[in-house]
Amino acid sequence: VQLVESGGGLAQPGDSLRLSCAASGFTFSHYHMSWYRQAPGEDRDRVSSISDTGASIRYAASVRGRFTISRDNDKNIVYLQMNTLKLEDTAMYYCAARSSVLTSEDYWGQGTQVTVSS
Repeated sequence: VQLVESGGGLAQPGDSLRLSCAASGFTFSHYHMSWYRQAPGEDRDRVSSISDTGASIRYAASVRGRFTISRDNDKNIVYLQMNTLKLEDTAMYYCAARSSVLTSEDYWGQGTQVTVSS
């Protein structure tokens, strides 16, 4: 099983970045996917989640209206489009997969760093 994130980097406030998470080794279309982030010294928080079919999507209040999660079940990829980036969006971003909304995450990626700096 692998979840490989990409697309992170250095951005300025107001910029956009798109993160990708490529999944392999499990039946991607059967899993609910989420993006988390963790800043230094802080807890890992869920930013957004998308159900297995894409029909149900949730966002943390801090990113609602700026970030968009999507998935391509043919390509086994989940995306996080991040617009109007803020300094406080700086964190390591992780994708995760769970087989049921009632359980904890089954699989985690290694993360991709997003740094927003002026």
